[in-house]
Amino acid sequence: MTTLDRDGALAEAEAGLSRGRFLGLGALAGAGLLLGRAGSARAAGIGAGDRAVLNYALSLEYLQAAFYTEAERANALKGRAAEAAQVVGAVERAHVKAFRALLGAKAIKKPRFDFQGVTEDQKKFLKTAVAFEDLAVEAYKGQAVKIRSDAVLASALGIHTVEARHAAWMRYLNGIQPAVRAFDSPRPRSEIDVVVRKTGFVVAAPRMTARKRRPKYTG
Repeated sequence: MTTLDRDGALAEAEAGLSRGRFLGLGALAGAGLLLGRAGSARAAGIGAGDRAVLNYALSLEYLQAAFYTEAERANALKGRAAEAAQVVGAVERAHVKAFRALLGAKAIKKPRFDFQGVTEDQKKFLKTAVAFEDLAVEAYKGQAVKIRSDAVLASALGIHTVEARHAAWMRYLNGIQPAVRAFDSPRPRSEIDVVVRKTGFVVAAPRMTARKRRPKYTG
């Protein structure tokens, strides 16, 4: 086992996804690579179609980053759920930073959100986190085929795999089978937009119900 598992990946899996810090550090390192690619993508120029895809992805990353950040601020989660909010929140904020670096002045502005107390209830938080992460995976898969720039595609796929790990982690914490199908299907933007709109989380003015702790928001 030691010979095969030189980087500790198998041991990590055997630990039952309990070492969230390992996941977070790996994903943040990946975000650093994406930021490195951002410079080359900007230098090469990003077409209008790719820019639209990136801004759409950024809108979803804004939503996720704000969700986990408010959960941290609320400080109402316990145990592994609290750890997950902290780790995944940092990663989602890194995703926002990476996309904004790619888009530069063309990046859309951050909307305002009202999560209606979901971030202060552990069961509701986990249920919503599963839905958000599954949605993000489906969205990235659906948009990947529309990307024309190799640099942009590399950045998007790098984030897509991290979102898939987040989805598996949140499913595990919520007592849901992480993977039940051999194949996953993409989801069109029209359907995802309907789901996001129906949550009522995107609002003109937010009502941030928690103010105990304010982690730095890099988005």
